Amino acid sequence: QVQLVESGGGLVQPGGSLRLSCAASGSIFSINAMAWYRQAAGKQRELVARIISGGSTNYTDSVKGRFTISRDNAKNTVYLQMNSLKLEDTAVYYCNAAVVTKAYSSVYYQYWGQGTQVSVSS
Repeated sequence: QVQLVESGGGLVQPGGSLRLSCAASGSIFSINAMAWYRQAAGKQRELVARIISGGSTNYTDSVKGRFTISRDNAKNTVYLQMNSLKLEDTAVYYCNAAVVTKAYSSVYYQYWGQGTQVSVSS
């Protein structure tokens, strides 16, 4: 079993910054990709940013230039630095990881964190 534990959410004013962290633990052989999703009230969950094991990243258009995803492979941890936050960034942010749990296996499983609330309000 694999657990993802997120931290770093909170309340911030527009234009402010927050840094989210997500640490993976458990039966991990390797992690192919880690990502952040978010779900605002009444809306579908959407991909915010993803980083693969080699370091390549992609972002949804609305956060490009403001958010930065990074990972520490040694710690199985992914971060999301969020700058210039806007009201529309308010959502529950979820960590996601594609985890290979056995050596010599190409099968990976998707795991989710419990979510952390980010609220942007004046």
